[in-house]
Amino acid sequence: MFQSDYRNLVTAAKNHTPARLPLYDHLVGDGIIEAILGEPVAPLIQAGGPDLIEGLRRYHEFFLQLGYDACPFERCITDVLEGGGALGKHQPGCIKSMADFSAYPWDEIPQRYFAAFAPTFEALQQTLPPGMKAVGGVGNGVFECVQDLVGYMDLCLIRYDDPELYALLFKRMGEVALQIWERFLTQYGDAFCVCRFGDDLGFKTMTLIPEDDIKQHILPVYKQITALVHNAGKPFLLHSCGNIFFIMEDLISDVKIDAKHSNEDLIAPFQTWVDLYGDRIGNFGGLDCDVLCISSLSEVKERTKEIIRQAGPFGGFAFGTGNSVPDFIPVDAYLAMNEAAREACGE
Repeated sequence: MFQSDYRNLVTAAKNHTPARLPLYDHLVGDGIIEAILGEPVAPLIQAGGPDLIEGLRRYHEFFLQLGYDACPFERCITDVLEGGGALGKHQPGCIKSMADFSAYPWDEIPQRYFAAFAPTFEALQQTLPPGMKAVGGVGNGVFECVQDLVGYMDLCLIRYDDPELYALLFKRMGEVALQIWERFLTQYGDAFCVCRFGDDLGFKTMTLIPEDDIKQHILPVYKQITALVHNAGKPFLLHSCGNIFFIMEDLISDVKIDAKHSNEDLIAPFQTWVDLYGDRIGNFGGLDCDVLCISSLSEVKERTKEIIRQAGPFGGFAFGTGNSVPDFIPVDAYLAMNEAAREACGE
């Protein structure tokens, strides 16, 4: 009997109080979805054609059954980068010098992206149930894309050995990302209620590259993409893991993100994020994934309700895991979290 209403997530992202506390997870693993539904989903989506439509229908059905107002959905730029894989597959980077940079087929990336994913975005538009839209869009921020072509360690070396190449990598990838986002919003934006990308900028104690580098080379690209999203009439959600407190003021005041997701208790409890920024942006997430992995079902439920009680007074709040629901999360623990959250919402 649940009826999704994507406007709840939009309201929370804009830092207002929605009619119902929305649930949000960056992604839910294929294994989790298929274990709960009891039928295949990912193989159908990957197969394309008529199977794609049926796979997406089942995908949406999962999020309806679990009480989500919007389903997470994105397609990543790193999936179409020629020679990529240094980030996602731990392969050697394909750009090591200015000559490699100059020879790289940058202009082909937008076309490769839409050739690969246009059928999936079109099928998404056809299959969304009444009241539901997607949250996501073009996956990967500029930092992750550059890492996928260069590799993190080599990027750090390039910073010292060839500062010009270091700057050009972010500039050129930023131009590519902007081209993709502009076309994406024009053709497929109507299917999305909140736009986002994930760009993990930090680890437990600090950012992965100096904060001044982020402000100089990365945040200007964020600002342009956020402006495109806002011009399309949608809020922008940044997913970034790690300790990024050092740049949060810039993200809020200059980039003008509407909401932020990803929290880890070893960095700071979710309540810290809410206390610091709850009056300025929406805060999504809450339950550290470690809790789902190591706690009893009763402890999961108790912690879920505690987080919702603490963050509830802040209007811009959507509850879920602090990161995502990968396949290694016990299904029973995920369902316990979901049940407790829906009980707290009055469902």
